[in-house]
Amino acid sequence: MTAGATRGPGERVVAPFGRRLCEVTRNIPSGGYRIFSALDPAGPEPAAGQFYMLAADSGWGGDEGRPYLARAFSVADAERESSGVRLDFLVQAVGPGTSRLAALEPGERLWIHGPLGRPFAPPSDVADGAAGAILVGGGIGVAPLALWRRRLLGAGIPARVLLGFRDRPNSGGLDLFDCSEIRLASEDGHTGHRGYVTDLLAVLLEGDDAGSGAVYACGPPAMLEAVRVLCADRGVACELALEAPMACGFGACFGCAIPHRDGGYMRLCVDGPVVRGDEIETALVPGSGH
Repeated sequence: MTAGATRGPGERVVAPFGRRLCEVTRNIPSGGYRIFSALDPAGPEPAAGQFYMLAADSGWGGDEGRPYLARAFSVADAERESSGVRLDFLVQAVGPGTSRLAALEPGERLWIHGPLGRPFAPPSDVADGAAGAILVGGGIGVAPLALWRRRLLGAGIPARVLLGFRDRPNSGGLDLFDCSEIRLASEDGHTGHRGYVTDLLAVLLEGDDAGSGAVYACGPPAMLEAVRVLCADRGVACELALEAPMACGFGACFGCAIPHRDGGYMRLCVDGPVVRGDEIETALVPGSGH
């Protein structure tokens, strides 16, 4: 499948078994975050919304054993090059694992496992008759929406982009969006609308054509829950990229199990991380890192 193509619900890229060693090719600042790139010589191109399990080749574990487990990261951009697939990740240094990844330098090596999980589905598969998309990102959760916007654009599907941040130190990733048509919100008022990104979404959903598109969101649990409720109240279909603690990434450890609306549980690493808003009772997932 080409880089510009979209996938139906439930379709996943089949990743090579086991971990692969990649070379880090760049690491640049992006506001309060970092964008680092790695060249995957053997893996397939990921779908937007999928994730990788990442661990640095050196300085991982250390004398105190931290970080020990690989970290799950949504891919923010991907492009095939002559020697493999370039993968871009957006990271904020908040703990031993993310701090080590944020400090990666070109030439260092990175272990990756992926692409994993259920990606975003095209608007027409999310809702009958949907022809466009509204992308809603919060904080570090803007990452997968950057790749999704590129894939939608490549498929000729219009998309509006709404991004929100807590404050200036906890913002970034705008470099990943190669467009000027972005509406911004910040809780401290340093850019765009002073308030929540869901304020901007509520205005868009008041329009008569709100039902002609699908909403896609990734960000803190409270933001995702607000998106889910807004869409449910207005009869608009949505997909949410959720986060939960993951130790393996392929369904073995059950660390990322969350309740399904109809009973039982789903494992976000294989049944998600992208889920439909009507599949869950709440997006306030216990243990998420936001």
